[in-house]
Amino acid sequence: MKLVCVDCNKEYPAESFDYQCVCGGLFDIVHDTKHLDAEQLKRVFHDRLSERMTPYASGVWRYKELIFPELAEEFITTKYEGNTGLYSSELLQSYTGNRKVLLKAQSENPSGSFKDNGMTVAVSHGRSLGYKRFTCTSTGNTSSSLAMYASMAQGESYVFVPNKNISLNKVLQTLAYGARVISFDGTYDDGIRFYEQHSKELGLYICNSINPFRIEGQKSIVYEIAQYLNWNLPDWVVIPGGALSNVTALGKGLQDLKTLGFIEKVPRVALVQAEGASPFHQMVSKGRTQLIPEPHPYTRASALNIGNPPSWKKALRTLEETRGVTCSVTDQEILDAKALVDKSGIGCEPASAATVAGLRKLVSQQIIDKDETAVCILTGNMLKDTDALHEYHLGETSKGAFRNTIQSAELSLENIARLL
Repeated sequence: MKLVCVDCNKEYPAESFDYQCVCGGLFDIVHDTKHLDAEQLKRVFHDRLSERMTPYASGVWRYKELIFPELAEEFITTKYEGNTGLYSSELLQSYTGNRKVLLKAQSENPSGSFKDNGMTVAVSHGRSLGYKRFTCTSTGNTSSSLAMYASMAQGESYVFVPNKNISLNKVLQTLAYGARVISFDGTYDDGIRFYEQHSKELGLYICNSINPFRIEGQKSIVYEIAQYLNWNLPDWVVIPGGALSNVTALGKGLQDLKTLGFIEKVPRVALVQAEGASPFHQMVSKGRTQLIPEPHPYTRASALNIGNPPSWKKALRTLEETRGVTCSVTDQEILDAKALVDKSGIGCEPASAATVAGLRKLVSQQIIDKDETAVCILTGNMLKDTDALHEYHLGETSKGAFRNTIQSAELSLENIARLL
């Protein structure tokens, strides 16, 4: 295993771990896979589905040979993450105009979001290096996931949270898991810059997406999808984009599966951003080669509220390798799509619903054909942002097309019969 810089291709041994190359570029982890046999590993992965109370009961560590084969089991910190549902919905097929839609509900993870897939690996790696103090900057999901795993590892977590445009539900969850939460005046990007400069002197192990081990863990999402579908992936994978770690991770996982012979074709990737925080989509749609940060991003989908995504170069590589596309959707489109994901019985936070809104838009634009299959990644649980639920269904100024209000009635047979 080695670290390879995304910008200059300089290689480092994994033992000399750092978050960035001397040139400032982020790292990829590259494994030695010459000895791996896809058919043999398929059998191993299948057999591990019956595991209980071991690290391999995890939907991440099930694929340890593809994620972190060198890690000693004693350092693995797991809550049996992954193993999340893959669902179909006739309601959402009708809404998106796509005849075959599947939803990967990462919202079913232990802390309620896809961050657990990557965090289990990051914290486990940090433990193997002897760290006891872990940190992140977060708009919510990363912080609650980190706080959970750090507590399980008997470590401490220090979370930097912008004091505006975040979900209080996620902050409360982070506090409940025992993290030290530090609220600051600024954006997610300001927090990233702070600990890039000071984490070493503070003795903090960084668990944001600049950490390549986070990315290795998140690859497992697409491994699970492939295994659930008997190693036959759909035509499209639709992913929401904030910091862009997920599109980076899933793109890396897709290339692994193709290179190692697990799958015959790589699906195309569609990356969806919110209009108010869409610097990556703006770059791609306008044919630029450099990302121009959005200094004051705002979207009601707080997990996407990132104006300078650190993983944009890796995400661009994923689009190039998969013939991928981007689009942006309005907050109202996101919230309407969320209402239907919730009504379908699956549920999600606003950022997750960007995938469904994006799929609908891309089908209407005939970029995705109605007969092509698509998997939408749902990144977070519907209870991550209960304010959004209240505003949409009960808010006086709500413009929700699918509002569901509370009805009052006296308990009499006549009144209730009338309501029914």
